[in-house]
Amino acid sequence: MDSSFWSSETNRFRRFTPESLAAIEERIANKKKEQVEVKDKNKDQGVEEKLTPQLDLKICKTLPSLYGDIPAELVGEPLEDFDPYYSDHKTFMVLNKKRTIFRFSATPALFIFGPFNSVRKKAIKILTHS
Repeated sequence: MDSSFWSSETNRFRRFTPESLAAIEERIANKKKEQVEVKDKNKDQGVEEKLTPQLDLKICKTLPSLYGDIPAELVGEPLEDFDPYYSDHKTFMVLNKKRTIFRFSATPALFIFGPFNSVRKKAIKILTHS
């Protein structure tokens, strides 16, 4: 199928940056505010639609071809997640040469190493190396 058929959003690989993390934290705060407002308004209604992870973007699965080819400089690098389910989770994804999906938490590892720490980045590269 022609890759121009898919939206340009699906063909975009974006690095996970401090700005990305700030945007996620802002979405989390907005979601909490919305939940409080909805809870106050709809105490009688217990039905809530929950977003679920996409099955084709699960951990340890191969990235579907509709997302296009991953640029060589982004292999093994932290990327913003494609899955809308993770838009309000502090996570990022890493793809290896075989296009296998790995997800990591953006919270500090061992309460010391943040997601942008060089030691943590090297450890992730080693872990995801095919």
